[in-house]
Amino acid sequence: MKPFYPETKLYGLAILSILLVFMVGGCSLTRGLKDKQYLIRKIKVDSVDKEFSDMSLLYVDRLQQPNSWFNLQLYYTFNKKGNKDIGEPPSILDSTLIEFSRLQIEKFLRNKGYLKAAVSTKIDTQKKKAFITFTAKQGPLFRIRNIQDSIADPNVQVLYRINRRRFSHVQPGGRFDTDSLAYDRDAFYQVMKQNGYFDFYRQYMNFNYDSTFNSGVVDIKVMIDNPIGKKAHPVYKINNTLITISTSGGRTTGNADTLRVDSQFTFVDYSKRFKPDAVTRYVFQHKGDIYNIDQQTLTTSRLSELNVFRNVPNPVYTKVPDSTNKALNSRIDIIPLKRMSDRVEAEYLHSGPAFFDFWSGSGYGFNIGNTFSNRNVFKRAEILQLKFNYSVLFGGNQNINSSAIQNQDFKVGANLIYPRIISPFNLPTLGKYGVPHTTFASSFQLFYQNGLVKRRSFINSLTYDWMETSRKQHSLTPISIEFSNGTIDPIARDTLLSQNRYSYVYLIGRTVFTASTQYTYQLNFNKLNTLSDFVYFRGSIDLGGNTLSLISKALNTSRDTLGQRKLFGYTFAQYAKADIDLRFYRNLGGNERQFIFRINPGIGLPFGNSEQLIFEKNFYAGGANDIRAWLPRTLGPGKFNRASYTDNNIRDRLKYLDQFGEIKIIGNLEYRYKIANDFFGSKLKGATFIDFGNVWRLHETVENPGGQFKFNNLFNSTAVGVGAGLRFDLTFFVFRLDAAFKFKDPQFDGADQYVLIKHFSNLFRQGDFKKTYKVTNNEDYRFMQLNFGIGLPF
Repeated sequence: MKPFYPETKLYGLAILSILLVFMVGGCSLTRGLKDKQYLIRKIKVDSVDKEFSDMSLLYVDRLQQPNSWFNLQLYYTFNKKGNKDIGEPPSILDSTLIEFSRLQIEKFLRNKGYLKAAVSTKIDTQKKKAFITFTAKQGPLFRIRNIQDSIADPNVQVLYRINRRRFSHVQPGGRFDTDSLAYDRDAFYQVMKQNGYFDFYRQYMNFNYDSTFNSGVVDIKVMIDNPIGKKAHPVYKINNTLITISTSGGRTTGNADTLRVDSQFTFVDYSKRFKPDAVTRYVFQHKGDIYNIDQQTLTTSRLSELNVFRNVPNPVYTKVPDSTNKALNSRIDIIPLKRMSDRVEAEYLHSGPAFFDFWSGSGYGFNIGNTFSNRNVFKRAEILQLKFNYSVLFGGNQNINSSAIQNQDFKVGANLIYPRIISPFNLPTLGKYGVPHTTFASSFQLFYQNGLVKRRSFINSLTYDWMETSRKQHSLTPISIEFSNGTIDPIARDTLLSQNRYSYVYLIGRTVFTASTQYTYQLNFNKLNTLSDFVYFRGSIDLGGNTLSLISKALNTSRDTLGQRKLFGYTFAQYAKADIDLRFYRNLGGNERQFIFRINPGIGLPFGNSEQLIFEKNFYAGGANDIRAWLPRTLGPGKFNRASYTDNNIRDRLKYLDQFGEIKIIGNLEYRYKIANDFFGSKLKGATFIDFGNVWRLHETVENPGGQFKFNNLFNSTAVGVGAGLRFDLTFFVFRLDAAFKFKDPQFDGADQYVLIKHFSNLFRQGDFKKTYKVTNNEDYRFMQLNFGIGLPF
């Protein structure tokens, strides 16, 4: 019997999918139409200024917009089964809606300064398909000559003239645009609301414009009226504030904790779970302050960000019944979240295409995690999180039992998160751009690699997170103490030493601790889910062991057999590590098309008391968010080829542990686009990508021949993967499936590196290349890697 390879099944599925596409594509797009019905296939707007041509198309009625081929085929396919919400119904020509669209385009052009614009319509029909052309006669573009204002309240007039230059889109010499007038009205409304004018409405502000005397210019007069019967607009100040917290079910009945905090705040808590300062700390409108709508919005935003409240509406203001003092009492009604919550996560891990052959001889495994949260543990909006995670990876054994386990990873930890900066210094409340956090974290990890090592790690840290602006975020860990040790299997240890691989024994088997300081800066992280043009930057630095080195030298502590100083009876690590993530996002227009270029370099330098980075501080390559054609920890370093092992037993034992480096350079180019608006309840998007990079060793080592970083060998030691993927956007999260192929594999030499081209015939079958690789490396060579994930890769 011929052997079965999982790629063969994948190849069959691919062929079946392609055939299905051609079968569906061969069906007529007009097959569902009745007599005298025409399917709209193209909309065109002629003779419109290039700046507004694309925007003009948006004013065509939605029901007259051409269907995408894919969405229409989905509708025809599933509509027969009663699933009318899948895909898009055909856009059928409707003369009434076309006329409505013509008028909307005409109105749009006039709003943009072409006050004499006229639009005509032409409809061509052919084989039950309609092609529509809107042709514009724009006429002259009107520009603004003069701007005057007529404002009854002198204080409002001063406020308008001081701020106008800052916000106004209406300037002399500029194009006349009614949208700009509307923008100016909204902008000045905000200015008034920021300066105490609680009673100000947009309707008080109007524009008169005169274009009758000349065909190309417009004079504008800005008018702001006073309230009827009043000589001026009143300015209000903040008075008392009532804060009411209901139960998590929204009830405000029964006994409540009621407290008069100070001259401003009265605190009423029906849940009996909160201290007053948990809320008052993030109320930014104080007694005697002028009413400011920005401070109102800031209060609502920060209270919502505490993640302990389910509903935080805007404060409700009532006027104090006093004709002499214009004051506002405010009330904030809050509904808290349930105090306890629990989240379970699980996933199936697989090695590439073997997923389609569930119990194949490739690696597979399971991962399960649980996070328990106690919100408001000390009644000041603190959150206690208890986390547990267990993952297990099985080897080629087809039975799930202890002998098939390749490695296990057990983690348990606790995070105590305070929504403020806890410091011995008197710092201001850093809440203008986001809620700052202080996190005390403690975790324990037990890692077991079958037949090789057991590693235990214990980490304690203190971290501060805060926002400098809405675009700039800082994270500082002033102290992180890590203790780890490993116990190597005696047989594996003797074998490694006999093969002159002492550095692996030292890397995974030693007992070491360190105290480090870490800092991370992010720019434009708040734009990551937008389609705008921007640059994202994240830079981090990790410095460890320097304080311990000073202490050990001052105390003249003892050294181990390698000459490294010890403290508290153990050696300590000393290192510096830096990592940069730089991305360029470019919006390419319609259908949510976007191009992203990402470069992610990093370097770790052991020094002083260390000649080698500790195991957890090294860089690894491969994985769903990295170079996707390789599994995690299976690429590099450099040109290292695992065929260099002379002992298959040691090669298998060190799998996933021996491909690391102190230097990494990872790059990605990805093109994203929308495929369908409605695909079984989700928005379907696609992506094509190129990933490149690797990890390298700082120095040439016996364990990783060809793994050293050299500038003159950089391209030759760089891996390249190509692929495509689908993203199912469910609004709340994105489910991602990527298929990536090895294109250039640096473990080979010369032209043999271009594996996808040179060995394409081996892609879905077991040819000579795969047979040879199996013999020399004692494992299968897989061209393709499937990645399932939640969220975008970057």
